Amino acid sequence: MNPLLIMRSCTPPCLLQLLVFCLRAPGSDCVTARRRCCSRVMEGGVGSVLREYGSEQNLLSKPDGSASFIQGDTSVLAGVYGPAEVKVSKEIYDRATLEVVIQPKVGMASVRERAREQCVRETCEAALLSTLHPRSSLTLVLQEVHDNGSLLSCYLNAACMALMDAGLPMGRLFCGVTCAIDAESQIITDPTAQQEKESRALMTFAIDSKDCNVMMSLTKGSFSVKELQQCIAVSQKASKRIFQFYRDSVQRRYSKIL
Repeated sequence: MNPLLIMRSCTPPCLLQLLVFCLRAPGSDCVTARRRCCSRVMEGGVGSVLREYGSEQNLLSKPDGSASFIQGDTSVLAGVYGPAEVKVSKEIYDRATLEVVIQPKVGMASVRERAREQCVRETCEAALLSTLHPRSSLTLVLQEVHDNGSLLSCYLNAACMALMDAGLPMGRLFCGVTCAIDAESQIITDPTAQQEKESRALMTFAIDSKDCNVMMSLTKGSFSVKELQQCIAVSQKASKRIFQFYRDSVQRRYSKIL
């Protein structure tokens, strides 16, 4: 049985409410944080707009760490299990074995989900200090709740929040930012599904919190080197707002304890 069981018959808003109500552990410290980021930055015709986004940690009872992340109408649930015992066939003697499983909203996982699993896994492996848990297993389960564009970046943000909730050692945090280039060569950050369809190029970057370097990139479509550099610069600027949101979320959660 999949460790993260989702009732697919519910609509996305009802599903989130149902999961929070039914799967929250008794006495768990569950904190919701939301931020609206709709300021437009214009630099040489480049616009940077982020939809309203929010997150909730520790909302599932069985995983060692869990989080939901919402970007506009795109929402994802994440659960982290481990460190736990690993199968001998998957054992790595000097570090932990990380497995990433992405479950689509309906149907079985396809090649697209497998490609996204690889992107998320490579990003998490670069951020985690997996050498502190050799010969062990880490499992990250990502469940798509609703997709209205920028789904891969939402997966990355939910994964980072869930890893933080699990208390796993990390050398740096990371976030995902998606950029689209429309027919008029305008750069759109955090595009919706309709904007993705109308774009001629789509790029998703994983940015680290230490130096704002690009940890992972996935591109689709045609674009110039200059446009790629512009998208990276816009994503790095947008990542600072997401990292500040991470800080505010953690501070808000633990302020009652401290």
